[in-house]
Amino acid sequence: MTAAHIWRDMTAEQRLAAAEALWADADSTHQQVEAVQAIASHLHFRPQSVLKLPLEKRVRHLASLRAVSESLASRALAVYHLTAKRAMLETFLNALGIAHEDGLIAEGAKAAPEPAALRAAAAALLAAFPPADVRVYFLTLAAQDPATWGPLQPLAGELMPS
Repeated sequence: MTAAHIWRDMTAEQRLAAAEALWADADSTHQQVEAVQAIASHLHFRPQSVLKLPLEKRVRHLASLRAVSESLASRALAVYHLTAKRAMLETFLNALGIAHEDGLIAEGAKAAPEPAALRAAAAALLAAFPPADVRVYFLTLAAQDPATWGPLQPLAGELMPS
């Protein structure tokens, strides 16, 4: 599953939070330009007209788009998790015993966790967070680094069917 597929399958509330995070992130300028182009194309507006819209409207318009580019979806998912879902990231990495700093995996800590450890950490996460959020997080990890987190994709489907 790609980031664009994950975006499409997110709830409206999740896409809204991800769109807010993307527009607020100073390091996402390139993807914000992509978002303006996508909104303009969808609304049959000129990009300059989209830029004149209030931020709230740009956020809502982006969240309403179910189909976005892979780079836009990937960046939106990353900033969404690092801003709105940081506690979930920290809980998961702690449950796996993976060194991290505020939910960001420390350099060198890239060994793929054992399936039993993933299952136990998934159960801990499901006990503490909404299943829909856990599912999006697992799918995002699997899409970003299939070699390390690929086993999370079937686990997400098994534990939390869409």
